[in-house]
Amino acid sequence: MKKVIVILFVLTFVFSCTQKKKTETIFVSYEKPFLWKSASIYFLLTDRFNNGDTSNDVNFDRTKETGKLRGFEGGDIKGITQKIEEGYFTDLGINAIWMTPIVEQIHGGTDEGTGVTYGYHGYWTKDWTALDPNFGTKEDLHQLVKTAHKKGIRIILDAVINHTGPTTALDEVWSKEWVRTEPNCNYKDYKSFVTCTLVENLPDIKTESNENVELPKQLVEKWKKEGRYEQEIAELDAFFKRTNYPRASRYYIIKWLTDYIKEFGIDGYRADTVKHIEESVWKEFKEECDYSFKLWKKNNPTKVIDTTDFYLVGEVYGYGIDSGKYYNFSDKKVDYFNNGFQSLINFEFKWNAKQLGSYEELFVKYATILQGELKEYEILNYLTSHDDGQPFDPKREKPFETATKLLLASGTSQIYYGDETARNLIIEGTNGDATLRSNMNWSEIKTNKQTQKILEHWQKLGQFRKNHIAIGAGKHQMIIEKPYTFYRTYSKGEYKDEVVIGLDFPKGEKEINVRVVFNDGEKIIDAYSGKEAKVNNGKVIIDSEFDIVLLEIKN
Repeated sequence: MKKVIVILFVLTFVFSCTQKKKTETIFVSYEKPFLWKSASIYFLLTDRFNNGDTSNDVNFDRTKETGKLRGFEGGDIKGITQKIEEGYFTDLGINAIWMTPIVEQIHGGTDEGTGVTYGYHGYWTKDWTALDPNFGTKEDLHQLVKTAHKKGIRIILDAVINHTGPTTALDEVWSKEWVRTEPNCNYKDYKSFVTCTLVENLPDIKTESNENVELPKQLVEKWKKEGRYEQEIAELDAFFKRTNYPRASRYYIIKWLTDYIKEFGIDGYRADTVKHIEESVWKEFKEECDYSFKLWKKNNPTKVIDTTDFYLVGEVYGYGIDSGKYYNFSDKKVDYFNNGFQSLINFEFKWNAKQLGSYEELFVKYATILQGELKEYEILNYLTSHDDGQPFDPKREKPFETATKLLLASGTSQIYYGDETARNLIIEGTNGDATLRSNMNWSEIKTNKQTQKILEHWQKLGQFRKNHIAIGAGKHQMIIEKPYTFYRTYSKGEYKDEVVIGLDFPKGEKEINVRVVFNDGEKIIDAYSGKEAKVNNGKVIIDSEFDIVLLEIKN
């Protein structure tokens, strides 16, 4: 990691936002830390992002006509690697890429009256131990992780433990020792969330069971046909000998998922359908994730980015920041933070972004909670997702506001692919979630000036956020209400980070009060416009065509 120079302010005594700050300045050398709390995570559907290898577009005779956007479109691992190499994610200030599941999907499709649907989304597992050839090969995944790590970008995969894929004419149901096929969940209490199937024909893994189970015969036959049966059995024997776990269904899956950590060095998992599995299972999963990550680091010392722990973020559908540490099932409250998760997806952020009357109300709410009740934990904010039918900006009428609220709020930010390019979320002829999952609009980036302008705004905010962990993890304080100006500060040990941000300024010359953060004589740069200024009498003047300023010390 690069060494950088920072100015530390000590012996600081601030009288008020309008009085001068008395400061002694010293210089120290430090290593800029990485914090998941301040990270920007780019979430993409592997099949819909970028097609890097057209030779793998069709496999297992998945050739039936599908419903609109309900088949494989060609996106793959190579396509993601290609965009990493081109610097697309670096330009956007991305710290990590979260990909939908890439394990082998059911070979057949389902037909629910809206046309055939294949497992393009990755959540219909057939074999946890293999990659689906539509997404790519193990060599492709090795190259992806290697390329991302060289750019300082972490890779998050998606963990599905709750269910297998649906049964089709080509895909058998797993044995009754492994799965239940009824009843369907009715979501009235804890048990009716956990010990049931999410929907009809989505076999539910019996994660509560500690009974020894044999491998499904179809999996055994598949492995033998592929010539890897002996290897898989030997690895399973070693796993169960080391852990002393019973050969229960959940432990097989935990072993298979954590193999991706040991072999490829992935940095995290997003856990699917968390509240539909006993919380103790996630704690077991995290323990094995940590073991595997430490083992990978030990075996690959030259490939390790830093000392950051393995990241596990959970999808507890309906959880919001106002819930604090607990999710309420009506008859039971569960603390998922104490059961393996350092972070939970925050389903509340989009509503707060709509309902709170000002930027200040939004920003102070999040900073207060994350510096208080949830100080030791993290939340993942989003405004668009792959299965949330009520996004913040469904018609893409507010792409600039979306970026400003998401990327300047406290907490981890999740950019859904195409948020930054106003990718269309309303696709004629689609049904259900498919409308949210169109192909990435690469052509518009090349040809549409408005798309280019939107992307540039996201890039500027994303870069600033990446360069300053105070934005996501720091303390928030308003300087003045109109024009709205605030600062964020973060400090730990020798590291200190401070920024001043202004929104809704007039275009042209802007006079900004910065005395509570910066000292007279210091050179300041506005990261949004690139304009520079010197602090004079506690203020800087920035003359730009924009209504936003992102102020930092010029190094």
